[in-house]
Amino acid sequence: MISFGMVSIPIKLFTATTSKDVAFNELFKEDHSRLKRIRWHPVQQREVGADEVVKGYEYAKGQYVELTDEDFEKLPVPSKHSIQIVAFVDEKEIDPVYFDQAYALEPEEMGLKPFSLFMHALSTKGLVAIGKIAIRKKEQLCVLRAVNGNLVMSTLYYPDEIRVDIGKGLPEVELSEAEQKMASALVDLLTASFDPESYKDEYREELMKMIQAKVEGKEIVTAPEAAPQVMDLMEALRASLEQAEAAKKAG
Repeated sequence: MISFGMVSIPIKLFTATTSKDVAFNELFKEDHSRLKRIRWHPVQQREVGADEVVKGYEYAKGQYVELTDEDFEKLPVPSKHSIQIVAFVDEKEIDPVYFDQAYALEPEEMGLKPFSLFMHALSTKGLVAIGKIAIRKKEQLCVLRAVNGNLVMSTLYYPDEIRVDIGKGLPEVELSEAEQKMASALVDLLTASFDPESYKDEYREELMKMIQAKVEGKEIVTAPEAAPQVMDLMEALRASLEQAEAAKKAG
């Protein structure tokens, strides 16, 4: 449920993305038997069943406090069962480093009108909504965006979870005017509209080709790697410019 002011909008939430990583299993080297990960009791020297496991927080070395599902449910946090909208901001103010997981939101039948009104307000104002939601035993910041007819929610990292200093300026390095002009020209040549359909996961494609070749019993042929070349910055920029110009003319 989306909640802001006195308005409540019943919604359904589901992940908006899926990973295309190639999955591998761990096998025993001698006979290729698939290995299993088990919970092991180091004192009783036995496997532990899922019904014997509880959650524990280590507050001191070797000292734990146990928490149950009932404990989590008792937490006095409004975001446990709804997305609590706390502000509306300009999306440009949110650095991309804060974005985490993306979700898609759809209205329940009875919430269609307020849902549409909410999206219309975001689109008209050109703003995004900042909220809080409890997911996976953690309250997270989130941002709701109206994107091409969809309402997309992205969870956000908290500032203390960001490991880079996004506030520091450019590194103080002396750059010649020629280097700056050439770098700027290269950027201009490669400037284009973002078209996600024009990109593909070449690593995954080649990996799947290799796997298929192994399935078919074919010999894998690897092209030799070119020896690394050492060139100064101006030479590298000049070569990059020539390559980019040639590619632009060919395209």
